[in-house]
Amino acid sequence: MTAMDRQPAEQNLLKLPAPLLSPNDPFPDPAQAKRDGLVAITLELTPERLLEAYPKGIFPWTENPVTWWSPDPRGILPLDQLHVPSRLERTIRSQKFTFTINRAFDRVIRGCAEAVPGREQSWIGPSFIRAYGKLHQMGHAASFEVWQGERLAGGLYGVRIGDFFAGESMFRHVRDASSAALVFAVRALRDQGCRLFDLQMVTPHTARFGGAEISRTEYLKLLRPAIG
Repeated sequence: MTAMDRQPAEQNLLKLPAPLLSPNDPFPDPAQAKRDGLVAITLELTPERLLEAYPKGIFPWTENPVTWWSPDPRGILPLDQLHVPSRLERTIRSQKFTFTINRAFDRVIRGCAEAVPGREQSWIGPSFIRAYGKLHQMGHAASFEVWQGERLAGGLYGVRIGDFFAGESMFRHVRDASSAALVFAVRALRDQGCRLFDLQMVTPHTARFGGAEISRTEYLKLLRPAIG
């Protein structure tokens, strides 16, 4: 995902082309959203909202306000079609890195939120860190860590519900660490019986690994049995 304008003025909320939901309002049907995928707007981001959104094919993207999306087309990474560039495979096999799961979730999400050249402002703000941190404590968010010795070299985090995983963001402090995290995550999730790896949107980077676009209709059909 790429950063969007995260700070629209509150007085302009009603001008956005999506309903502003109160805390008890359910999400609209994402199948009825326009192709850009803006489904709804809320003023707060909570783990309860996240657990309502992902099984419906909806995810948050901005913080103030919280905008909720279900774009068409949708990006996925078919778990049986992972492509690993040969140089990266050699790096992984060289044991330059070691890998863990859920050892440092907070450090991973904060690493993903850091400013980097070309991305001076991340879409992962304080409310995202709090909400996904609580989701992790509830057992529905996971992190995949890449270590170089005792140093956290990179990682990836996302949402796990049933046999569904939504990759949210990844980072690196060492060359190849984020790519290695993605490969490790896909292989680990595949071994665990995961059926759907959601990319939300395909980027040139994820396309190198087999990321593909499918229609929102097809995505929602795949989502239902994966959620369980």
